[in-house]
Amino acid sequence: MLRYWTAGESHGKCLLALIDGFPAGFEINTDKIDELLVMRQGGYGRGKRQTLEQDHVDVLTGVWNNITLGAPITLKVPNNDYKLERLKELPRPRPGHGDLSGSLKYLSSMRGILERASARETCVRVAAGALCQQLLESFGIQTLGYVVQLGGLKIPGKEGTLVQRKAWRNESEIYSLNPDLDGEAKTLIDETKKAGDTLGGVIEVVVEGLPFGLGTHAQWDRKLDGKLAQAVMAVQAIKGVEIGMGFEAAGLPGSQVHDGIQYESSEKSTANLGYVRPTNNAGGLEAGMTNGQPLVIRAAKKPISTLQTPLESIDMETKQPSKASYERSDVCALSAASIIIEGVVAFEIAAALIDKFGGDSIEEMKARWDLFHEMAGEK
Repeated sequence: MLRYWTAGESHGKCLLALIDGFPAGFEINTDKIDELLVMRQGGYGRGKRQTLEQDHVDVLTGVWNNITLGAPITLKVPNNDYKLERLKELPRPRPGHGDLSGSLKYLSSMRGILERASARETCVRVAAGALCQQLLESFGIQTLGYVVQLGGLKIPGKEGTLVQRKAWRNESEIYSLNPDLDGEAKTLIDETKKAGDTLGGVIEVVVEGLPFGLGTHAQWDRKLDGKLAQAVMAVQAIKGVEIGMGFEAAGLPGSQVHDGIQYESSEKSTANLGYVRPTNNAGGLEAGMTNGQPLVIRAAKKPISTLQTPLESIDMETKQPSKASYERSDVCALSAASIIIEGVVAFEIAAALIDKFGGDSIEEMKARWDLFHEMAGEK
């Protein structure tokens, strides 16, 4: 079973990810992990801290000569802006953050809560996901995250291959699939910043090349759509998740929702074994299992809670009305969130891949992958 934990604080010495269950014999490329860490720091609307950090990954355990050993892998992302011991207590809780609830739950300082609850923690989730993306790519599975809506502004993407869409995403300062619309999006962010406010939006992740049968229908806690939803909802500031048509399906009759099934022998050698659909409203998942079609999952991200024009709060000592405390923050971190969601989705897909095809070694996984497609193709 592939799983991971993270540790570290926003302004502590470093962030860590401990990954257990990654197969042996896989050659990793840390440069590719660093590329996604840099992308997580980018995107229009980010704050000053991103200029202080130059995120990169150090592999501390579980690898020998860049080859995984089957042992736990520890990934470290250092914090250049390390100053935790010098920071003062937060005097006034910020609406939308865990400051108040966490300090009362643990009977502790709000500083301790915000340091761990901070989205800075996601840098090592991106690192873990980037490692898993390399594993998926060795099986022809590709993952891409991008922005489809900024605040109330919808940003429709261009149609093209996944390679083309990735190039457009990387070209866009917003990380959308339509760089031509960046100007309108940047103007909206600039106007929001002048007003002392923040912006959220909607992110979409697509995964192509998936085989049949990742996940299972047999138990509720092993269904892949449930695991994906939990992983995405567990990212800071995400308030909603939908797969495929999502909430739109609730307002339509079944004839306009469910995807017909066709067979094309010319496609038999691909991951979908020749079973194709004219639509993909299910988003690649049926009954908790992949159905050979691309996975499509979306996440709704709320606006950042720390505002330059602070909201109403109270002073924790006097309990008197006051304005919320302000901590250095972004105006919009939606672009970064698209990289984070891409990473956590990749991790869950990799976990499901290992669960189906065995995870002791990459050689064993590939042999079982080939055998499964041979046997399934004969049905």
